[in-house]
Amino acid sequence: MFRFEDPIYLYGLVLVVLMALVRFLTYRKQRSRLRKFGDPQLLRQLMPNVSRFRPVVKFWLLESALALLFVMLARPQFGTRISHEKRNGIETIIAMDISNSMRAQDVEPSRLDRAKMMVENLVDNFTNDKIGLIVFAGDAFVQLPITSDYVSAKMFLNSIDPDMMQNQGTDLAAAIEMGVHSFTQQENVGKAIIVITDGEDHEGGAIEAAQAARERGMRVYVLGVGSTKGAPIPYPETGDYMRDNSGNTVMSALNEQMCMEVAQAGGGAYIHVENNSNAQRQLNEELDKLEKSETDSTIYSDFDEQFQAIGIIILLLLVIEVMILESKNPMLKKVSLFGKRSLVNRQDGVGSVQRILILFLMSIAFFTISTPSYAQTDRQYVRQGNKMFEKGDFEHAEVAYSKALEKNDKNAQAHFNLGNAFMAQHKDSAAVEHFQKAGQLETNPLRKSQAYHNTGVVCQQKQLYGEAIEAYKQALRLNPSDDESRYNLVLCQHEKQKQDQQKNNQNQQNQQQDQQKQDQQQKQEQQKQEQPKPQMSKENAEQLLNAAMQQEKQTQKRMKEAQKQGQRRQNDKNW
Repeated sequence: MFRFEDPIYLYGLVLVVLMALVRFLTYRKQRSRLRKFGDPQLLRQLMPNVSRFRPVVKFWLLESALALLFVMLARPQFGTRISHEKRNGIETIIAMDISNSMRAQDVEPSRLDRAKMMVENLVDNFTNDKIGLIVFAGDAFVQLPITSDYVSAKMFLNSIDPDMMQNQGTDLAAAIEMGVHSFTQQENVGKAIIVITDGEDHEGGAIEAAQAARERGMRVYVLGVGSTKGAPIPYPETGDYMRDNSGNTVMSALNEQMCMEVAQAGGGAYIHVENNSNAQRQLNEELDKLEKSETDSTIYSDFDEQFQAIGIIILLLLVIEVMILESKNPMLKKVSLFGKRSLVNRQDGVGSVQRILILFLMSIAFFTISTPSYAQTDRQYVRQGNKMFEKGDFEHAEVAYSKALEKNDKNAQAHFNLGNAFMAQHKDSAAVEHFQKAGQLETNPLRKSQAYHNTGVVCQQKQLYGEAIEAYKQALRLNPSDDESRYNLVLCQHEKQKQDQQKNNQNQQNQQQDQQKQDQQQKQEQQKQEQPKPQMSKENAEQLLNAAMQQEKQTQKRMKEAQKQGQRRQNDKNW
């Protein structure tokens, strides 16, 4: 594929046309002045060394060089270049906590912003290592697969926000387990999971997950962000503070004890991020202890620069232009490259102006191209992602679409395509989020309908038939001729009826079972009352009393465990 990186410089070709027009007018003026001296045939005989064609050839050589110079400034690029490099380093997965508690401002400017700056410092200090990025709250998902592309890792940081997580809370275990499965299969290479969090763990199991990671040869490092004194959690829209179910303001504090226990279980170290540079130094010392190994890194360069070839052509044209004489040289036999120029040709300064302009622009061109910005537009990233998606490379397509949204988060097509990339990788919650954003931003009814249709497909696969029905209805309102949405709508309605019927039957069965248990208990109580009470000795009474007390303790213990499990299943803490 061919393209120009900076096509705005192609407007300079207008200058080439203007100079050609000036040359044409100047040539006509010269001919008019020559006619005043006498007959043109007689003048040719009086000036035998003057050539009619050589100045024209020299002019067009300069014009061609100037035109190619503007083309070179536009930076022509062609194809896709993939290079493979051998690097001696480690593999690192960065797991960043983006729960609502990270909005707290007990550190400047906030916990989340401080964490982002810390990750940026980490990436800047990596040279030969592979990195991956995971974000987590109540759930965890891979934001950037493990790669050597540090530029992409830094670009993803700007788009990270707690609003991107539908399931809030803090689940450290899920983040560590996701990190364990995100490394490559290469052996004999140091693997580190760096968890950046405020230490709140609402789900439990983080210590066990860290121990499991250590047993598999990985090390878990925890960077604690925040203050142990605690701070309220502000809402970015209103500035008000988050409250719990009782109406009290939530105070979130750094749980250093949890962070230390997780790091110890994972064979790593805990570092409190008070100063980014000190924390970076401590972390580098810890990572240097890991085993380094030679890894294969695939480096993608979207387009290969082609300006060098055009620069060579420009130099050749200038050399040829200098070697061609403007006048006929009667001493050519003596190998003299330069002849005597006529007075008329000396008065024509267009060629000199062009030479000066070309040399000036060439110096600017090589300076500009030697330090390119490589900035692409959001549309270019979308096209790049489309190519990768068609090839089935959904992970790199996700990266390209995310870069497009980094350039323009209002690009509805990028949101829609990113949703498709997430859906292809079974990242359903993220896919629905971007389909919904595409539906809000899209103005074309057909494309908007497709966004709602895809939302329905994801919900249907998850057996969320109620949400799928609403999505398909929205799609049909925008595109009544969408037969596929209509068919899926009928299918979801049928499945929802079956699902509701099953729930009703299950509820009835549970009620019947409860009624049967109550009847049996009543019968047992009646039988006990009808039976004569046997005489009980003092020792038997004490044994029964002790057994009853022991049973009561076990019952209370089971109730506490059930309450803990219930709280874990129904977590009211969304921070």
